[in-house]
Amino acid sequence: MPDGAALLALERQVRRSGSGLAGDQLAGVWRLQQVWPRSGSRPTGFAAALLRGLAATLEIRPAADRLALVNSVRLGPLELRFEGEGVLEGRRPLLVFGFERCRLRAGERDLFSRSLPAPDPRRRPFFALIGSGSTPVGSAWLAARGRGGGLALWCRDASEG
Repeated sequence: MPDGAALLALERQVRRSGSGLAGDQLAGVWRLQQVWPRSGSRPTGFAAALLRGLAATLEIRPAADRLALVNSVRLGPLELRFEGEGVLEGRRPLLVFGFERCRLRAGERDLFSRSLPAPDPRRRPFFALIGSGSTPVGSAWLAARGRGGGLALWCRDASEG
């Protein structure tokens, strides 16, 4: 897995020439591994450990001309899910998205489900895609910087192939 310095160097390169990532490369269930604050090359150890402990995932699936997204955390049988759609825009590209529904589930049963208001089009969340690759042992990784400036590194769930 790339470290913070390697990701920052890759990000500088991607700002000039784009990442070349396409929707099919993003498909899968991605488990959060590490996060970095807006500025700095040191990861936020506590936040990442907490999110890993809550099995934070980002699921991306092709859906017609868009991508279906699910961002979730899990504590035992309880799962908090945010579901929505996204599109790739620009040359970098940006994965621009919005969540339309929030669910609290116990197993397959919804305990709570609510529609979410659409965000202001000028304030939609996004991930500026930095890159993806694989480790020497074959694990796929994905890195992106969010609208708030934080940098995230995910690893594809092993059950996803």
